[in-house]
Amino acid sequence: MEILGATLRVCVDDIETAIPFYERLAGGKALRFERERVQVAAVGCFLLMSGPEAELDVLRKVAATIAVKDVDETRQVLEEMGAAVLAGPLPTPVGRNLIARHPDGAVYEYADRRA
Repeated sequence: MEILGATLRVCVDDIETAIPFYERLAGGKALRFERERVQVAAVGCFLLMSGPEAELDVLRKVAATIAVKDVDETRQVLEEMGAAVLAGPLPTPVGRNLIARHPDGAVYEYADRRA
């Protein structure tokens, strides 16, 4: 399993106000998409999320998003090491992801990019 990087997850009240700040901070344009009723903007190493409080409460439980080369390989390694896969692999706008709880209780999203 190869870890390529990590993304910091940030829940914001108003994504339209937050995007310009993070675009300037990260020096790039936001990639915007929606996941059910949550608006999402990926800006550099930040993943901004805005939406109904009940859905954000669930998203806040995920500590970070970790970029990996292959989600299937990651799932196998995580399970071999005692992690519990809570969801996925599922398709995303840029690849696939899964959510896993590590043996210490920490919850992470793992995501790959596919053409």
